[in-house]
Amino acid sequence: MTDGLSVTDKRVSIGEVVVGAGAPLAVLAGPCVIESLDHCLRLGEQAAAACRKLGIGYAFKASFDKANRTSVTSYRGPGLEEGLRMLETVRQRLGVPVVSDIHDPGQAEPAGQVLDCLQIPAFLCRQTDLVVAAAKTGKPVNIKKGQFVSPQEMQFAVAKARQAGSEKILLCERGTFFGYGRLVNDFTGLAVMRQWAPVVFDATHSTQEPGAAGGKSGGNRHFVPLLAKAAVAAGCDGLFLEIHDDPANAKSDAATVWPIERLEDLLRSCAAVHAAGRC
Repeated sequence: MTDGLSVTDKRVSIGEVVVGAGAPLAVLAGPCVIESLDHCLRLGEQAAAACRKLGIGYAFKASFDKANRTSVTSYRGPGLEEGLRMLETVRQRLGVPVVSDIHDPGQAEPAGQVLDCLQIPAFLCRQTDLVVAAAKTGKPVNIKKGQFVSPQEMQFAVAKARQAGSEKILLCERGTFFGYGRLVNDFTGLAVMRQWAPVVFDATHSTQEPGAAGGKSGGNRHFVPLLAKAAVAAGCDGLFLEIHDDPANAKSDAATVWPIERLEDLLRSCAAVHAAGRC
């Protein structure tokens, strides 16, 4: 029980990474968008090493197409075919599961042949055809909660995926709009959503200031540790983090991606909070 709310006993396996009640803390991390294969391999190798050292399950995440950029001139990524080839190479060379988001039902089938988990972007969490198509692949589906959706409403996104035949569902919290250009987190929402599925907390996007930087999102990266530890203390089952080796020059979300050289320290703190929560 969590403050009077029941917690699902379901676990979801992304490759060998288990996410859910009683499982170790899991991490989905990588660059916001695929910049190059070499870049993905370098970041993934460092993140995987840090997670192995700390006993944390790790899945590599990167977008092959950022279809929801603020500006039409913003970099979107290599696209579906080339992006999936790169992600398959990451899995083969690093031996880690791979995660990416889809934006159109037609992308679900080819993505499902490569990815270990399909992600539904927050802005698209109510798109029934997209959720159903992802669920029908048989792969786990991570549904990000829209900034405009209450935690209670996410039970209906879960129901869509289950009606399509999937029990491999995760929900992801990434902040709620507060006026214009500001996101806030309601940590009681984690407990609400954990009634229906394991919950992952997006600690980097939650620090965004959407559209605040003139044609692109701004943000406050220094709040990532505070939010990540608070979410783990509140009972989330995993963390979603966008990481980079040169944040100022990242091709997407430069204001919020977490520096790879500081990832191990962040995860060590979060793992300690997670362990304390089990006492």
